[in-house]
Amino acid sequence: MSQRLKDKVAIITGSANGIESNVMGIGGASARLFIEEGASVVVADIDTSRGVQTTEQLQALSTRAEAAIFMELDVSVESQWAGLVKATTAKFGKIDILVHSAGNSHTASVENTTEDEWDKQFDVHSKGIFLGTKHVVPIMRKNPGGSIVILSSMDAMIGASGGTAYSAAKGSSRTFAKVAAIQLAKDKIRVNSVHPGYTDTPLARAAIERITADGSPDPRVARIPMGRLAEADEIANAILFLASEESSYITGSELVIDGGVTAQ
Repeated sequence: MSQRLKDKVAIITGSANGIESNVMGIGGASARLFIEEGASVVVADIDTSRGVQTTEQLQALSTRAEAAIFMELDVSVESQWAGLVKATTAKFGKIDILVHSAGNSHTASVENTTEDEWDKQFDVHSKGIFLGTKHVVPIMRKNPGGSIVILSSMDAMIGASGGTAYSAAKGSSRTFAKVAAIQLAKDKIRVNSVHPGYTDTPLARAAIERITADGSPDPRVARIPMGRLAEADEIANAILFLASEESSYITGSELVIDGGVTAQ
C-alpha cells in the first residue's frame, strides 16, 4: 500500500454508510480508503448505529490503535461542530483533512417545494459546510497546510428538472469552495469541490426506488454516455487525490465525475 495519507488526520462527515458487503455511501467509501492509505479518520455522522458499525470495521483494517473513531454530528448545529473539532484535536493533536460528505435529497418543483424542505437542504449542503470549515480552519492553520474537499453534485452545474432545493443548495457549496479557496490559499489550505453524477449509494437507491416502484426502468442510465452509474469507490478515489499531496497545486477547482452527463 502506498500510504498516500500517512499520519494525516481526517474528519469525514456523512461517512456512516461504510459497512462491508453493503452498498456504501461516498463518505463511507472514502473513510475506508483513507484508513487503507494511512490516515486516522473521524467518522462524523448523525446515524449513530451505522456510524459505530462502520468505525469498528475501519479499525479492523488498521494495525494502528484507534485509527478510526466515531463522533455523532448534526452538521447544521454550530455547537456540535465546535465540540467535534475540540475533541478531534484533543485526541489526535491536529486536523489535516476535512471532507464534507454529509447529504440528503429532495425532489420537487419550485411551486411544490416547502420552506421547510428548502431549509433542510441548505442546512446540510450549505450551512453545514460553512460551519465545519469555519471551525476547522483555525486548527489547520497550525499545520504546514490542509485540504478541504466539498462533495457537491453535477446538479450544481446544470438545471435539474425536479431537485429545486437540492440543486440550489449544491450550487451554494460549489461557490463556497471557491470563496474559501481564495481566502485560505495564503494559509496553504486548499479547498476543492467534487461533483458526482448518478452514483449507486444508499441515498440514491432510496430515491430511485420510489420512481421505479411500478417496475419502470431506471431513467438515469439512458442519460449517461458511459451507460452505467458510478460506484462510490470511483468518487472516493477522486476525494483521496484532492486530500493528498498529489494535488498540492490544486485549489478552487471543481472535479466533475459524471460519466459524461454534463458534456452533452
